[in-house]
Amino acid sequence: MTATTETVSDGDLMRELEPTVETELARHLGMVRDWYPHEYVPWSEGEDFEGPLDGREWTGDETRFSDAARTSLIINLLTEDNLPSYHTEIARNVGTDGAWAAWLGRWTAEEARHGAAIRDYLLVTRSVDPRALEDARMRHMESGFTAINPGFLAGLTYVSFQELATRVSHRNTGAATGDPIAEQLLARVALDENLHMLFYRNVIASAFELTPDQTMEAVLASVRDFAMPGHGIEGFGRMAVQIAVEGIYDLRLHRDDVVMPVLRAWKVFERDDLGPVGERARDELAALVADQDAQATRFEEKRAALQARLAARG
Repeated sequence: MTATTETVSDGDLMRELEPTVETELARHLGMVRDWYPHEYVPWSEGEDFEGPLDGREWTGDETRFSDAARTSLIINLLTEDNLPSYHTEIARNVGTDGAWAAWLGRWTAEEARHGAAIRDYLLVTRSVDPRALEDARMRHMESGFTAINPGFLAGLTYVSFQELATRVSHRNTGAATGDPIAEQLLARVALDENLHMLFYRNVIASAFELTPDQTMEAVLASVRDFAMPGHGIEGFGRMAVQIAVEGIYDLRLHRDDVVMPVLRAWKVFERDDLGPVGERARDELAALVADQDAQATRFEEKRAALQARLAARG
């Protein structure tokens, strides 16, 4: 198939992209290194909790880092917990055969390590209320995950940004804890997320060559409507503000370290193969990222003013 401005069905596009998926899967398997979550958890610090084993009751003064870092760790973990929903959502788009299915299986297996490792770390170090954490997991997984913009290209463009956003969030959360063990663990998780981003980003690069207008529209929708996969977590809005104020993940980081690098990799603003539909989508995208820049600046100014007031209070 050559590049076209006509709408291509999801099925046809999936088949046309399968050779790219095979190539990217082989590249991924050549780069990825297996790792073992149990090696990143300080098991010697563990002790029994209250309950059938008659352990010690958890108390709120046991956490070893800031409230914002703990909140970010909880969000990251609950997001990873929802893996079954993400798998289902992607499987609906790519099916269960061939290279697509092989990638989905590998991606799911790698992602499953993340939740296991983060949960073990939090419980062994007694850094969160274990009952509250389990209650939150139940509520979040029962709600599941539904894509804001359903469909094949919408899903693939979304995860191209989301995987990089998750990488940034994990790395910055680890640094915010001030705990070398947490930082080492989350840096390892972030490495996986970066490799996943490369896979999806490169598949979308091929989609641009096949159907540039259609892909540009999907990119616009994903940037315009982007929300972290954990946005359905109870109290997410309040927690996201807390994390942003702490500088762990905010609009500036999202725009400059997530959105723009991916758009540059796709050469979105240099492309000369767009039709009228794609040009309109690109113009709207350009205005959108400019507005994100302005919003990020306003937030940074408000945050600096808040920090100055807090410092003045001693």
